[in-house]
Amino acid sequence: MRHRLSRVNFTASFCAPPALYHRCAQAVRAPFSTNAAPTQQAPPTRWVSDVRSRIGKCINFGCEAAQIQRAARILDILAREWRVLSAVSEGFLTGGRRGLENQQVVWGEMDSFGHVNNTVYIRYAESARVNWILRFASQDPKHRVAWNELMQPKSIGLIMKSIKADFKFPMTAPDTISVYHKLRICPEAHHTSLVLDCIILSHRQRRIAARTFEDVTIYDYRDAKKTVLPGFMLDVLHDTWRQQEEQRDWARERIWDLLREVKILEKETYGEDAVEDLEDLGAGF
Repeated sequence: MRHRLSRVNFTASFCAPPALYHRCAQAVRAPFSTNAAPTQQAPPTRWVSDVRSRIGKCINFGCEAAQIQRAARILDILAREWRVLSAVSEGFLTGGRRGLENQQVVWGEMDSFGHVNNTVYIRYAESARVNWILRFASQDPKHRVAWNELMQPKSIGLIMKSIKADFKFPMTAPDTISVYHKLRICPEAHHTSLVLDCIILSHRQRRIAARTFEDVTIYDYRDAKKTVLPGFMLDVLHDTWRQQEEQRDWARERIWDLLREVKILEKETYGEDAVEDLEDLGAGF
């Protein structure tokens, strides 16, 4: 028996397609908050592989022509948007020369154990962090020189205080990665460091290969001591924090709509009793 359910319109519930969502977030601004709770629940950790396997099960069971088209559309969205959605749903901003995108993993980065050496992940994070900081120079042209000088031992600069890495699986070459940073804590005027999170995404595996947790000290090379965040940094980083929150909720809504569409397709193809309960995946449905 086929279940006749109303479909979720998951193309009309977003303010803009992925290529335009950065501009959309800038156009619609909520009041600034340093501790606002997410309005959307985080999706399951393995949502990308989960969607693929569940769609495959529907197709193997047998779909009508219209259902095949819907399944293909879901898989097409997944193929095009998995990286952006995976990163942004955790608050990592992508695109626009943020971080390190589409970086090739080469044979020489592997060690004698046949996987990428642990120290290489730290270099990936370092390169992405420099790009993340320097991007603010183009975003804030009034203080372009000051932003660029953060990477030089001249006046106010940045010194790595500590970095911790969590490795999720042994990544191997060939592969392609994208590396992104975000603010873990909203910066305040009295802060003397930036606390950052970083993810390294494997394109081949379509999941996070490693995470780093970084504490970067604001250092005054002229006085040879740490100092508080300069005003020019504070304004831009507050805006970045706000964008992280806005776009995180956008991406989570996008993912949940995809999961709802998959659930409807499952009910239509092999029956409600056989559908995996999304609550088991942390959906809270």
